Amino acid sequence: MPDINPEVLNSFGFWGSILVLKLLAMMPLTARLRFRKKIFANPEDADYAGKTAKVVYNDPDIERVRRAHLNDLENVVPWFIITYLWLGTGPAPWLAKTLIQTFVLSRIGHTVSYVLFSQQPMRAITFFIAYGVMGYEVIKTLMYYS
Repeated sequence: MPDINPEVLNSFGFWGSILVLKLLAMMPLTARLRFRKKIFANPEDADYAGKTAKVVYNDPDIERVRRAHLNDLENVVPWFIITYLWLGTGPAPWLAKTLIQTFVLSRIGHTVSYVLFSQQPMRAITFFIAYGVMGYEVIKTLMYYS
């Protein structure tokens, strides 16, 4: 595998860290909703939260945040893997930095449109932009290493 351009690796490290921070923010957001609504997924958590807390598995607000978090996990983890492999193919630095930033900003937009605004078609647009970036990287990586 060729060396990865340090400037591109720096961009990957910066924007990847932003993406991980966004992913980590989903956990306290879910917890905040659970404590505010006193709705938990486990009996021991409800017991700990007090007498008015209950176990509920289908609260629409909590499930919306959980689905957004799951969607992140389904997309962000593969992106980290394929992007690192793609960077080893020696892409043009301007292209690599642009695609990295585009993916991250699209995923942030996806989460905002999913959790805060419950808005279509913005959620679909941001999803498919990020998906397209990842698809491009997969194809270029397959072509390079085949």
